[in-house]
Amino acid sequence: MKKYILLILTLLNSINLSAQDKGLDQRIDEAFQPISDFFSYYVFYPIGDYPFVIYLLVGSALFFTLYFGFPNIKYFWTAINVVRGKYDELEKTDSDSNDGEVSHFQALATAVSGTVGNGNIAGVALAIALGGPGATFWMIVCGLLGMSTKFVECTLGVHFRDVDEDGVVYGGPMYYISKGLKSKGFKTLGTVAASLFAIFCIGGSFGGGNAAQSNQATIVIKNLFGYESTFAGAMIGIVLAALVGVIIIGGIKRIASVTEKVVPFMAVLYILACIYILAINFTFIDDAIALIIKEAFNPTAVGVGGVIGVLMVGFQRAAFSNEAGAGSASIAHSAVKTKYAASEGLVALLEPFIDTVVICTMTALVIITFNSTGAFVYGGDGMGGVMIDGVMYEGAGITQKAFAQYIPGSDIFLTIAVVLFAVSTMISWSYYGLQSWKFLFGRGKVADMTYKVLFLLFVIIGAAASMNSIWAFSDAMIFAMVFPNMVGLYFLFPIVKEQLKKYLEAIKN
Repeated sequence: MKKYILLILTLLNSINLSAQDKGLDQRIDEAFQPISDFFSYYVFYPIGDYPFVIYLLVGSALFFTLYFGFPNIKYFWTAINVVRGKYDELEKTDSDSNDGEVSHFQALATAVSGTVGNGNIAGVALAIALGGPGATFWMIVCGLLGMSTKFVECTLGVHFRDVDEDGVVYGGPMYYISKGLKSKGFKTLGTVAASLFAIFCIGGSFGGGNAAQSNQATIVIKNLFGYESTFAGAMIGIVLAALVGVIIIGGIKRIASVTEKVVPFMAVLYILACIYILAINFTFIDDAIALIIKEAFNPTAVGVGGVIGVLMVGFQRAAFSNEAGAGSASIAHSAVKTKYAASEGLVALLEPFIDTVVICTMTALVIITFNSTGAFVYGGDGMGGVMIDGVMYEGAGITQKAFAQYIPGSDIFLTIAVVLFAVSTMISWSYYGLQSWKFLFGRGKVADMTYKVLFLLFVIIGAAASMNSIWAFSDAMIFAMVFPNMVGLYFLFPIVKEQLKKYLEAIKN
């Protein structure tokens, strides 16, 4: 661990600090901004007025929902029973052991820890700040449709995974794209698409799964303690990097053992706090829901650009939060102990429901309730910031302000929650990125160390840089994964139907 920190500090020292009027955080932000702008421009290239990638996500999710006969509804309780272990005996092999490394619950907890994070706290706040209450409606729609996409990609992840002689599992889109398309006679296309996915997934692990998380953790920590130093972000980032570094060295088994304990605890605690706030404002909930529906089709947020605009805001933030279509979660799900690929696909469809339909909606209702007295103007500065009591707030800071209105001392609680969400997301995404790194550069120790050093460096960059540059880069990397992943899904979705039929027949018999 000491070697990692020393290497990171050496890299930080290479940043030009000659300008005396600029602090370390600002210098890091200025160095990172062009990188963020470059990727954001190309990934979100518009067709008409809106990015093509959003159309691709929405259209694909709708197609899979219809093709599989609404699996998000039809197999919901079956998925819960799989997580509960009802069918564990069915899934055992003849040797009384399973292929894989973790249980259904551990795989779900690890994947949920990668999705349930500051997208639920900061991302929702950003969506409402930009698009108003109506963005919540489209987030829920995206979450429900995304359940079907998650089911498809995670079934394929298990079906095409690699298991080495030591029982270590390697899976995810880079494997089902390369192996699956090769089996269809498109070897070259599969190799190119799989390699592109691995590159973008590494970028996603540095961005949305890392820098965006440390960025929001830093915002709430600085708000709580009143830190205004020009190097406070970088210092907080170093502390977070040290904490994350200790955990990620242990691999998927250690990650699973941590997440299966931390994720349920922090999720339940956060949900209970939301329920409390909504309970004491019970009479306003029906008004909030009515406002959400009204604003979804008749938005009044400044600069949102009509129904399509607020829809795009909602879908973008929901997709960032639950990652349905990005394929990342299938990397964690591929490590599950099972001989039926579709069993884990069914487990995976619960993720967008937990992440977006439940947690994101609760966060949204808390913020909308808080703003029932006109605390801020929907639309804000057009970049995600809103003025509250003469102070500009953004991201998790908005949610933090809303909680503080109803729960004394909740600024401390929410700071802890944001940090825990951030750390759990980072350690899960470190596994996703490392698997992609191994796919490209091999499975040696040197390759592993190189990735982990770069990953921990981005913890610090995310903490130091501005929210706008970090989230633009993070969005771009997460959504870039969609393009190669969809190549695999559209070639291979008939296999998912076969695997589902096989598993359902096994349950019946």
